Amino acid sequence: MSDDIRVIIADDHPMFRQGLRALLEALEIGVVGEAENGPAAVQLAHDVQPDVVVMDLHMPGGNGIEATRTITRTSPHIGVLVLTMFRDDDSVFAAMRAGARGYLLKESGAEEIARAVRAVAAGEAIYGPEIARRVLTYFTDMPDPRKSAFPELTDREREVLELIAQGRNNGEIAGILFLSPKTIRNHVSNIFMKLHVADRAQAIVLAREAGLGT
Repeated sequence: MSDDIRVIIADDHPMFRQGLRALLEALEIGVVGEAENGPAAVQLAHDVQPDVVVMDLHMPGGNGIEATRTITRTSPHIGVLVLTMFRDDDSVFAAMRAGARGYLLKESGAEEIARAVRAVAAGEAIYGPEIARRVLTYFTDMPDPRKSAFPELTDREREVLELIAQGRNNGEIAGILFLSPKTIRNHVSNIFMKLHVADRAQAIVLAREAGLGT
């Protein structure tokens, strides 16, 4: 095989395994083993040491998530590419947390599957278009932990605290925010009161622990 990529297919449907094997071999990607459930995939991966395991998620006798976690923990050089019918967020993120480098739906085209296998074998992370959009949406919609760290502060007070955490003095903060020094002093006093700190040093410690000022 021109690519010298060695693949194991883990899926509980023999016909699907047969079809995927034929597809990959036609594209010069070698299939060195097949498994019908998670434990069998783990054992085969241990014995054969392939470059990639193409893993279904839901199989009787042991699911693909646990198999992926075990394979990536014991043999981190082996890449796991999930190929499944399941597109729900729980499945996608469970696979990512388990260490899968890629996630495709079974409706993907032959070239897309082959490209993903090669990418995973090369150490890259790859996701089908729908899965990539789902992942991007998830991270885009995640709340900023810096904004949720001190819910008792107003937006302006949080801005002031951010600058305090950067080591700015009141005069510098006033210039940056185009506010009067007196207004900044009032904001600083309110911040100290709300955070129950006695001085600037304690406020800086709290703010930096929450990720502000970096």
